[in-house]
Amino acid sequence: MLSTVSALAGYGPAPGPLRVIGGGKGGGCIAGAVELPAQGTGFQTIHMSRSDFWGAPGTIAGLEMLARQASAAGLPSLLIEDISHPRGGPMQGGHISHQIGVDADVGLDMRPRPPIQAAQLETVELASMVRPDGRDIDPSVWSARVITLLRLATAVPGVDRVLVNPAIKQALCRDVSGDRTWLRMIRPWWGHAAHMHIHFRCPPGQSECQDITPIPAGDGCDETLAWWFTQLDRPPAKPGRPPKPLPLPAACKAILSGR
Repeated sequence: MLSTVSALAGYGPAPGPLRVIGGGKGGGCIAGAVELPAQGTGFQTIHMSRSDFWGAPGTIAGLEMLARQASAAGLPSLLIEDISHPRGGPMQGGHISHQIGVDADVGLDMRPRPPIQAAQLETVELASMVRPDGRDIDPSVWSARVITLLRLATAVPGVDRVLVNPAIKQALCRDVSGDRTWLRMIRPWWGHAAHMHIHFRCPPGQSECQDITPIPAGDGCDETLAWWFTQLDRPPAKPGRPPKPLPLPAACKAILSGR
């Protein structure tokens, strides 16, 4: 069933085999996308009126796998919001990614709770893991269960990286012992205090799809992480012009024409 966003736009997925176009540092689109069900083992979708849940088959299968593994580990149902529109392209709310069906946002609050009732799925607010000053995590919501979820996400086949708030990355660097190799895939980025952004690599055989720059070597618990916190001491930036939309590949015109 199409989400409210898709239904109001009056379009569904582009028919035919999977075709992922663009990405990298530009815009893009997708044909042959499939939709994540509204709920399944270990997950629920939220904010249906302003989110879309379409992606490449590998993205959807990966999210369902993550949810099953999280459930088996004793974690509460994952709350999933933005993936992509049925045909990809620019998203609402200022997203510059989520255009080619290989990105997904998943809530990080792993405090024990029952499944959310249908009436609350639209208005539920994801709890921030980060203190208001942005310099560390909030210990009232941070736990080993959050670490478990992030570690599971990095092991899903096809996942390229997982974006989180710098304070969350800092907490991982401090709290994780033993095997730390997976920390390399957890990357700091602006915002992302209440959810993780899972980015999958381009699906196999999709020559028109562009992957983003490879992750640097190392676990990322170094001066590159410290840089993010120096930015908190800078004066707030003056409001500027809204960023220009990312350029779309010419081949997306036909795919997006159903919008």
